[in-house]
Amino acid sequence: MGTTHDAEDDIRNEDILIYVNGALKPRAEAVVSVYDSGFLLGDGMWEGMRLYGGKWAFFDAHMDRFFDSCHAVSLDPGMDRAGILEALTMTAEANGMTDNAHCRLMLTRGVKAKPFQHPSLSRSGPTLVIIMEHSTPSTDLQQKGIRLAAVPQVRGLPHAQDAKFNSHSKLNCVIACLQAEAAGADEALMLDPLGFVNTTNACNFFIVRKGQLWTSTGDYCMNGVTRAKIIELARKNGIPVFEKNYSLYEAYSADEAFLTGTFGAQTPVASIDGKPIGDGNRPIMQRLQQLYKAAIAKDTGASL
Repeated sequence: MGTTHDAEDDIRNEDILIYVNGALKPRAEAVVSVYDSGFLLGDGMWEGMRLYGGKWAFFDAHMDRFFDSCHAVSLDPGMDRAGILEALTMTAEANGMTDNAHCRLMLTRGVKAKPFQHPSLSRSGPTLVIIMEHSTPSTDLQQKGIRLAAVPQVRGLPHAQDAKFNSHSKLNCVIACLQAEAAGADEALMLDPLGFVNTTNACNFFIVRKGQLWTSTGDYCMNGVTRAKIIELARKNGIPVFEKNYSLYEAYSADEAFLTGTFGAQTPVASIDGKPIGDGNRPIMQRLQQLYKAAIAKDTGASL
């Protein structure tokens, strides 16, 4: 079994320092209270980012999503994006990281006075944690691709829990992942409430048909930074791209399929429900991979 977050083993991650509310803690000592709203309720927002040449790729886009999400749920980070960047820089420098590093930035509503739901019980301010690891995505997946299974768990309606939130409340996706695992696949391909193809449990999803790039309408999917960048790059470089409703029928017979996410960038899909996708050639995905690497180099100044 593989996942889109498979990384090469790196023994240095056993000794990383983790940022917890302004302090750097050894991995074994980096803890939060059992009364924390994130632990009790999944009440929090997070961002995943990658470090290239000492700079976080597409930092402004990630911060736009992060602060928009926090604002929408009345969660005050207690600092602006310059403060977030300072905390990230502090953590990266303490761990000697400049490249091939992945960060999970997590903000919760903080420690609660009592173990109950109401937000007013969080009275001591937010909890901010930064886990930063040495992280090189597995090259094996780029060769063999990932196996998906369409699952009964769906991406819900925005007035239930909007999928655009990168929230700590991930049970919906965990259930989908379990269903895919039970079906013998690596990850889940989730549909929207109308039965159209949406995302996987962890990443956004694209197919290629006759030279055209298709992805979901975006109505029910994760507000992916990498997704938006791939759509932008395709449009700027003459690749027809459509955000539209389509069914498993079109996905099964696609010429190519791939996933997008900050960690793995673009990950090829080998099969859906046991049906091979295309003939193994992925010219559109490979072109987009090169365009994406160029965009990262332009944004960060890193040599890729």
